[in-house]
Amino acid sequence: MSAHDETQIRLLIQQAEKAQAAGQKEEAQRLLTRAESQAPAHPLVLNARAIDLLQHGDAARARGLLERAAQAEPRNAALWMNLATVLRALGLRDEESAALESVLKLEPRHLLALLKKAELLELNGKSKAAARVYQNALQTIAPNTRLPSALREPLEHAIQAVRRNDAAIAAHVDAQASTVRATHAADQRARAEDGLAAFLGRRHIFHSQPTFLHVPGLAEQEFFSRGDFPWLAEFEAAVADIRAECESVLREDAGLVPYIDYAEGLPVDQWATLNKSRRWSAYFLWRDGARIEAHADRCPKTAALLARAPLADVPGYAPTAFFSILDAKSHIPPHTGVTNSRLIIHLPLVVPAGCRFRVGSETREWREGHAWIFDDTIEHEAWNDSGVPRAILIFDTWHLGLTRADRELIRTAVPAIKDYYREEVPAIGSEQ
Repeated sequence: MSAHDETQIRLLIQQAEKAQAAGQKEEAQRLLTRAESQAPAHPLVLNARAIDLLQHGDAARARGLLERAAQAEPRNAALWMNLATVLRALGLRDEESAALESVLKLEPRHLLALLKKAELLELNGKSKAAARVYQNALQTIAPNTRLPSALREPLEHAIQAVRRNDAAIAAHVDAQASTVRATHAADQRARAEDGLAAFLGRRHIFHSQPTFLHVPGLAEQEFFSRGDFPWLAEFEAAVADIRAECESVLREDAGLVPYIDYAEGLPVDQWATLNKSRRWSAYFLWRDGARIEAHADRCPKTAALLARAPLADVPGYAPTAFFSILDAKSHIPPHTGVTNSRLIIHLPLVVPAGCRFRVGSETREWREGHAWIFDDTIEHEAWNDSGVPRAILIFDTWHLGLTRADRELIRTAVPAIKDYYREEVPAIGSEQ
């Protein structure tokens, strides 16, 4: 067939399909008949007539035409997909399975073929295998993809099948693991538990995503064990004194500044509602490595505790220590910190009901006087759903995985980076 004839046949088939879609059945038949008269054995002509026969209930004849079409053009996934549809109508499951495998051999992420393969597995009583295929099908869909309305019901069925399977396998694993869990303490099996929870769909594993300096090889943990920070007990023992100093600052309302303070012209992204807002404010005792003398003098007991703590110390960057005030009905959106070379301590001081904090997949409620340590380069966010402000003391310490040499190199190199950019990019590596 010449190129011109090939073009003519394809045009006729396209016109027939458009007429059929528009409800112009007689015109569609006329165009299809014309194409058949010119090229009765053309794969597209055979396919179009087969679809017409299937719509009129003649699946057996449609099968023969589609088999001829697929043999003539074996790398056309659409032909194999249509053949699988006809074989489903005929109840020929083995043959349908083979046709679907032909589609997936050509296009392994073919959404409809995956959905139909999973349906066929369900029909054959293999619900577990079907759930795996449904999961694969759902993973092929990119975010914000607009899908045909005809797929809405099959996709919802796929989601429910995956959920049922997830629940079943979770129950099975829990039953098998009950003896081990009863034998070993939770903190001794925490890593394996997190891995299983991710596999079972109970949590997502978040990774460190510093906005400035990433030190590879450091442990990525959402919250760190209190046992590694025995010196925090002194802070917790003094929480009444620290709270009193914080409350004094709040009453006087002097020196509190918006924690988010982007300059004009910079993209604020998720910080649009909090930029330059007192809804999230800070009273700094230390800021970017400098002690704020007047503030520290107003809070002598807190300042003395900080002076004895093993704070991160990088000239121009750390330590940073401040009272963090989150106003009523306020939300700090998901974000990550500047470097994983440090860890962040929260000491809750004034915590009304309805205040919670998420790091990665773990959400906790603050408890007054109970400190925790977390990696702020893992995505985190905070809520104050109460009707009054929430107040905590925040400060930073070195990551436990750093050697003495690591710390010395960071102390030297990070200020050098800032110095290099000082005149042209003064905010390089800053908290915001």
